[in-house]
Amino acid sequence: MKKKTLSLVMASLSAIGAITASATAQTVADADGAFMTSSRFSETDGESMYKHVCAGCHMPDGKGSTGAGFYPSLSQSERLEAGGYPVYVLMEGLNGMPPLGRMMTDDQVADVVNYVRTHFGNKYKDPVAAADVAALR
Repeated sequence: MKKKTLSLVMASLSAIGAITASATAQTVADADGAFMTSSRFSETDGESMYKHVCAGCHMPDGKGSTGAGFYPSLSQSERLEAGGYPVYVLMEGLNGMPPLGRMMTDDQVADVVNYVRTHFGNKYKDPVAAADVAALR
């Protein structure tokens, strides 16, 4: 049992390392004007964000996978019906998913959520706006 748990931890750390390696470092000022380093993804649209960030776990076809971990399917997913749900999951994380939305701009979060909600058999037509994301931050 310990060997399987260690394998799961190592696979998760490897996935997180790959995700953070694809982010670009920027220097930003916090509320007090002090500078800090944070990571931001550089992808500029929902499709490229999905392909470079999300597909590694949720698979290129959005059907998810199981094995070293459980990566839920985004294909024909009723969970995506309310646009606020995937925004929340991106911002706060859920189960084994890290809060990747913290490394995205409001536009990037909205773009990738809208991409997933209109692809992989999903037909949700009420787009999420960057202002919706900002309100949930």
